[in-house]
Amino acid sequence: MEQSDSVFAGSIPELYDRYLVPLIFEPYARDLTARVMQRKPATVLEIAAGTGVVTRELAATLPASTIIVASDLNQPMLDQAAAIGTARPIDWRQADAMQLPFEDRSFDVVACQFGVMFFPDKARAFSEARRVLRPGGVFLFNVWDSIEENDFIRAVAAAHDTLFPDAPPRFMQRGPHGYADTTLIAQDLARGGFERRPEITTLPARSRAESPRHPAIGYCQGSPLRMELESKGPGMLEKATDAAAEAIARKFGAGRVEGAIQAHVVVAER
Repeated sequence: MEQSDSVFAGSIPELYDRYLVPLIFEPYARDLTARVMQRKPATVLEIAAGTGVVTRELAATLPASTIIVASDLNQPMLDQAAAIGTARPIDWRQADAMQLPFEDRSFDVVACQFGVMFFPDKARAFSEARRVLRPGGVFLFNVWDSIEENDFIRAVAAAHDTLFPDAPPRFMQRGPHGYADTTLIAQDLARGGFERRPEITTLPARSRAESPRHPAIGYCQGSPLRMELESKGPGMLEKATDAAAEAIARKFGAGRVEGAIQAHVVVAER
């Protein structure tokens, strides 16, 4: 991965939350929260919390007695999450998943929504998650399936392949959709010290937006893909966003649009 692939700063957090959260993240946030609820935890650590879509679900759903710590590497994402707010107070912490600033055996559940794909050394990050889990605790996370299984981003990627034939941007392939191999996930968890074979479920859902431009803005301007597009030259971010919107409109219509999304949900017992 490139250095900029894990940088969510500038206007990205606000656009991410406005366009991508309702488009693709909310259905999986509800699913992950339901899985956390089943464990009846007293303490929960969320890593790579982003702008807080899962955090808000946890705060609204878990008992008031449950301690929730939400962390992310990028302080601007946490600032956006805190600005939106939660149903009750949350302990927001800037933290690197590769070196968590928490004591051993501190949490009943560690949860992560669409963040592990960005960890430079996944086995090390998994080892850290295991370290802070109490015996019998669980690491719950999800990752996107391949681009081919996700309609809108497939259309966006195809549009950019056409617009930039010599050097198309590859952030989405490297990052969000770059860790879809469930065999590799299980191997990395084992390398991180999780001895039990993980339970991995492939979970389809539906993605909806008011217009083709909403997902185009979300993907092109509300993610680190933005930096890759801006590096193509002046005006190329808007040109790439327009191309993405046109591609989505051709395939899904010019009005309200709907498409398939798919992810893997992983449950790893300590």
